[in-house]
Amino acid sequence: MSVLEGKGITAPEVLRALMAVPRHLFIDDSALHQHAYEDKAFPIGCGQTISQPYTVAFQTQLLEVRKGDKVLEIGTGSGYQTAVLSVLGTRVRSIERHKPLYLQTKDRLQRLGYKAELTYGDGFAGAPTFAPFDRVLVTCGAPFIPPALIEQLRPGGILVIPVGEGDVQRMFRMIKGLDGRIHHEDHGDFRFVPMLAAKQ
Repeated sequence: MSVLEGKGITAPEVLRALMAVPRHLFIDDSALHQHAYEDKAFPIGCGQTISQPYTVAFQTQLLEVRKGDKVLEIGTGSGYQTAVLSVLGTRVRSIERHKPLYLQTKDRLQRLGYKAELTYGDGFAGAPTFAPFDRVLVTCGAPFIPPALIEQLRPGGILVIPVGEGDVQRMFRMIKGLDGRIHHEDHGDFRFVPMLAAKQ
């Protein structure tokens, strides 16, 4: 965790959550298990990756979740970020567009005892039936900020999303005021797999 602290992760609850989640159990290739706790991203299938711990910690820190918050996550992937949010005591609903990943990760999270509601669907549409959300987290590179995710964020809520169509995205934190106005913050460059609309 000293690596994460050295990179500016200061929220003690975030550091504790990452320490509590066994990252190697979210990487299918057993040959990579010895490297699971390095600050690197790894492939997980369907052309997706498990984000490096720093990226997970950075996004989680920006999200400023509180116990009991209702969180919408776009891009379940391996379920690693989902597990971190679960450890933090949030009520997570996560959307994955790749059917094989959705099925595999749903089983994994259940086996490991992490509480989360997983949905196979289109992240651009969000989860209107379950809105509003206290927090929305996008874990893939969005070509634009989906209007539905702003609509489904409650006043006072926070959306964290990497935006950009190239290899590099800008990490934005968007805070929805009580009057519905959106305050934007730019938190620099990151690299994510692209957010895609159609279910696979």
